[in-house]
This record gives sequence, C-alpha cells and structure tokens, in this order.
Amino acid sequence: MIEELAKASVRMRDRGRVDKIIQNMQTAGPSELQVISDFDMTLTRFAHNGKRCPTTHNILHSSSLISEDCKAKMSGLLAHYYPIEIDESKSVEEKVPYMVEWWTKAHDFIVQEKIRKDQLAQAVKDSGAMLREGCKSFFDMLNQTSVPLLIFSAGVGDILEEVIRHHEVFHPNVRVFSNYMDFDENGVVHAFKGDMIHTFNKREGALLNRDQFAQLARSNVLLLGDSLGDLNMADGVQNIQNILRIGYLNDKVDERRESYVQSYDIVLEKDETLNVPNAILKYITAGK
Repeated sequence: MIEELAKASVRMRDRGRVDKIIQNMQTAGPSELQVISDFDMTLTRFAHNGKRCPTTHNILHSSSLISEDCKAKMSGLLAHYYPIEIDESKSVEEKVPYMVEWWTKAHDFIVQEKIRKDQLAQAVKDSGAMLREGCKSFFDMLNQTSVPLLIFSAGVGDILEEVIRHHEVFHPNVRVFSNYMDFDENGVVHAFKGDMIHTFNKREGALLNRDQFAQLARSNVLLLGDSLGDLNMADGVQNIQNILRIGYLNDKVDERRESYVQSYDIVLEKDETLNVPNAILKYITAGK
C-alpha cells in the first residue's frame, strides 16, 4: 500500500493494524485529520554527516548570545541529565524530577544572559539548524490540505518559531505549545512564561489545552515523536477514532528498540527524513 513502510529502517509490531488505521484515515479524508508533533529531533534532524544537529536549546548554546561560562554550565547539565532522560532502567516517574531540575537550571542560566529578542533570528541563521529532509513538503502538504499541525515542544518556543520561519514553513495552520521567553519593555529576556514543558509532561500540556483541540474537532491523529514522553501528546483530543503514532529512534538504537516498538505503531531507526510521514499523508489525502 505504501512502499516506504517496507524500508529496512522501519519497524512495526503489527503491520496489519497500521494498514487498517491508515486506511480508516484515508476513508475519512484530510478534513478529519490533525497532526501532533514534537519538534527537536523529530521535525529537526538528529545528526548530519555524523555530527549532532542543534536543538532549540543548543542553538542558544552555540551562539554568541551566550557567554563561555554559561556554555560550560549548559554542557554540564546535558552531560548529567541526558543519560537519565534515555535510561531504560528508570521509569518516567523516576525521571520527571530530574527533568524539572534540568529545565529549571537551563532556563535560569538563559535568563542570566540578558538575551535580546531582536538577536534570535540571527542566532538561528548562524546555527545550521536543519529540518529533516522532506520537511518543507510535509509542512506545505498539511497547509495545502488544511490539516492543522500542533507542535508540542520542550524546547524554546521563540527559537522554534524562528527555525520554521527561517525555512519559510510557518504556515497559518501551525500552532506551537512550548517554553516561551518573557521579554521586558527593552526586549531583554527576564523570565520564562507559564508552566514549564519538559520531555515527560507534554500530556499535561495537552490536557491544559483541551479548548485548542476542541476548536479543531478532528477525529484522526497522526502523532510524531522521538521519545517515550511524546506518546501522550494527543491526550487532550476528544473523541479520537484513529491515532497513528510514529516514533523516531535516533540514538542508542539497540538498547531502546524494544520499548519503542512496543510503544509506537511505526518506529523509524536512524532515519533523518520525513519520507514515511509524507508517504502516509499523501495516501490519506489522495483524491480528497
């Protein structure tokens, strides 16, 4: 049905179930579809030519907006907390306090740097941040077929928006839920707004935004993520008929494969493209 699903990098625990969900979505058409996605390492590349690509936090980290002292502190946080985030021996409940610590410290360090809002676009331009191959087609196809794209990100929302604006895919159908900076009257960051979104509390963010989901009132969901914390991003959607969860397994593939295959409907191993989601979208929207 969809040739891309036969690739060696694609794993599914139940191919028949996947085919049935996609068929149901195609029958209903794009008017009943919404896409809910993570951003960092899902819509953006994990690596390119053997080198890790920057996340929204890393874009700040690698920019001239951040002092060398702050960069050293942020690197220390990553070295300490990232292994905890992907540790298969720890439960999500065990990981959450560490994630809160990580994000709180990182945001505090960022605020101390007194970054100006008007500096963000250049920082993104200089960063080399890369969307996955096929991402323009993905964003454009969703916009052309009037399918809403909701992005839930534990990154920095201001940077995220600059990335998709820089790639000219910030279409009217895109909504972003993320950690946004709060700027003072001089355009200098002095805090972060609202409740923190980290890797493992996107479900809470989804539930807090039920009204946003209710406005869409669409019964089919295509969900894209790269961590087990992304699995519940659609929990705020009411009356879901079909949901297809696609997970990018970017790192520690052998150790994490089993938990991903058991959790996601489709697992894409070390795949730096959006070829599979694009093929599924083309099939769902064909002839509609």
